[in-house]
Amino acid sequence: MNHKQLKETQPRKPAWLKRSLPKGSEYERVRAVFGGGKLHSVCQEARCPNIWECFSQETATFLIMGDRCTRDCRFCAIAHGPSDPPDPGEPAKVAEAATSMGLSYVVITSVTRDDIPDGGAGLFAETIKEIRKRMPYALVEVLIPDFQGNTRALQTVLNAGPNVLNHNLETVPRLYPRVRPEAVYNRSLDLLRHARTYAPAVPTKSGLMLGLGESSEEVDITMRDILDAGCGILTLGQYLQPSKEHLLVERFVPPEEFDSWKGKALDMGFSEVASGPFVRSSYHAKELYQAAR
Repeated sequence: MNHKQLKETQPRKPAWLKRSLPKGSEYERVRAVFGGGKLHSVCQEARCPNIWECFSQETATFLIMGDRCTRDCRFCAIAHGPSDPPDPGEPAKVAEAATSMGLSYVVITSVTRDDIPDGGAGLFAETIKEIRKRMPYALVEVLIPDFQGNTRALQTVLNAGPNVLNHNLETVPRLYPRVRPEAVYNRSLDLLRHARTYAPAVPTKSGLMLGLGESSEEVDITMRDILDAGCGILTLGQYLQPSKEHLLVERFVPPEEFDSWKGKALDMGFSEVASGPFVRSSYHAKELYQAAR
């Protein structure tokens, strides 16, 4: 990345982005599950600011297909580069871990694996099936990549019966070349649209990061695009720079502005919206799903 094209400095982190770090036996137990089982969580790999809170509440988002991504998005802390073949036993391991944690709502996401013919859709489906075997009453949300527009791959995931299908647009279309250079805005919209057409009973969900240099008008248009694609659940959160190698924060959006965006999104017609500086796509996912239902 050419840092000369970016700002030299970013705004000082405001008080509302400072929070205490919960600790305790629950946090240590969840961390041990991932360490001992050789599993990955997006909480750890993406350096999520909510990791302390979520682990302390015995919740986590499982990251399947390894810890390295074939894409190199400028906002994401997950490592980029060649990855080992997926572990065929991983779906069962994830289900066993979810069972040991006593989860009633399981969130599954993955690195992007453009090196696999179906993008890993089959592994998503197998993971859902393994969870259903052990936890028939558990709810399962999947946060999927775009599968390079492969609708058959998307259908493979939907045929496994997730309770929620989530795919994030992340930012406004103008910023895609800088933020998500290997993604395609309209391809992601088409994925959400096809999901609603193919499996209308499965709620769809998407999310945006704010603070990357987008305008209010662009956010408004992007939210309408997401809604027009049939997506009923929306998350809006603050982009935070995970390391000095990533894009700088252009602006820290105050909580009251996030509240305003939530009101606008609900007025547009979204069934449920989570909007705030610390909101991420799987943050309080169970509560958001229940509210939307």
